[in-house]
Amino acid sequence: MSFLPPPIPSGFPGFPGQPGQPGLTAPSSPPPGFIPQQPAVSPFAVDPGAIAGCLFRNTYVWLVNRNQFWFYPVFVGRTSVAGFQWNGRFWVYTGLSLQSIQSFTCF
Repeated sequence: MSFLPPPIPSGFPGFPGQPGQPGLTAPSSPPPGFIPQQPAVSPFAVDPGAIAGCLFRNTYVWLVNRNQFWFYPVFVGRTSVAGFQWNGRFWVYTGLSLQSIQSFTCF
């Protein structure tokens, strides 16, 4: 089963847009140059209200499949979060199932 990110939301204040991504742009600078310490892992899925506190902030994410990366969330739904993932060179728009997130911390 593949997971498709939700459509890019439009009309966010302060986001001038760019071709192919109306109303939304990636952060203009790279994320912090360090990897934070992973917080305690909960046996439950990530709550949308908890990760909503990280909207438009650099957020480090640890997934249940052991992947980890810097993420810049711009949208939180009932079961998913969408935003920009740092691939080591630039930001890429992506979506994540909240069930796939083991833990996160934002700055």
